[in-house]
Amino acid sequence: MTAPSAPVKAFLRTEQGVQINCLFNPAELTITKSNTWQASENKGGNAPELRFQAGQSGTLALSLTLDTTADGGDVTVHTNKLLDLLKVDPGLAGSDRQRNKARPPWVEFHWGKLHSFKAIVERLQVKFTYFASDGMPLRAKADLTLKQYKDEAELPLQNPTSHTPTLDTVHRLGHGETLDRVAARYYADSTRWRLIAAENDVVDPLALEPGALLVIPELPVRRRG
Repeated sequence: MTAPSAPVKAFLRTEQGVQINCLFNPAELTITKSNTWQASENKGGNAPELRFQAGQSGTLALSLTLDTTADGGDVTVHTNKLLDLLKVDPGLAGSDRQRNKARPPWVEFHWGKLHSFKAIVERLQVKFTYFASDGMPLRAKADLTLKQYKDEAELPLQNPTSHTPTLDTVHRLGHGETLDRVAARYYADSTRWRLIAAENDVVDPLALEPGALLVIPELPVRRRG
C-alpha cells in the first residue's frame, strides 16, 4: 500500500528572493477583483447606461496560524518576517535616496500549483493568542491582505495546467555593473536592457546603486501568426 504523500506547504516569496514558509497552510483564500464603471446621464430613463472606466487591483486575503508550542520557540521570529514586508527597503530597484524615494517589497503567494500575482502587503494584523508562563508569545494568527502590484492579464491565482508562471530571477547589482551588462549575462543580448528597466520601474539606469536588487523577467514568447 502506497503511503500518503506529505501535504505541500504554502509560502511567500519576496522580491529579494527570500522564501517565508507558512507553518500551517491557510484554511481558505479570498480573492477580490472589481472594475470601475461610470453612469452616463439618461434623462427620462429607468436606468443609465454604464461605461467602463478601468479595472481595479485584485486582492488576495488569507489567515495564517503561527504556532511554536511544540518546540517552545518565540513565535515573534515568524511574525516579524511578515511585519518586515511592510518596511521600506531603500535597496530595491527604483529607489532614489537623494529624492527620498523608496518602497516596501512586493511578494508572491505560492501553494503547490497555485501562484498569485505580484502583490504588496496592503494590510497585516497579528493577534497573539497563547503565551508561555514567562510571557513569551507561542501562538499567533496573522491576517494578510495582498494587493496586486501591477497590471497582469491572469487572475489572482493561476493554475499551471492552463498557464505556467515562471519564477523570475533576482539579480543583485555589482559595483560598476550596468543594465546592458546584466542583459548580456542573462539574455546574451545587451540591447535587451530595457526589458529589465521596465520590469523594475527604472527611470534612470545610471542612478542605480550597487547592491540594488533587479528582477530579470523571462523573454516574451514570439507567437507565429
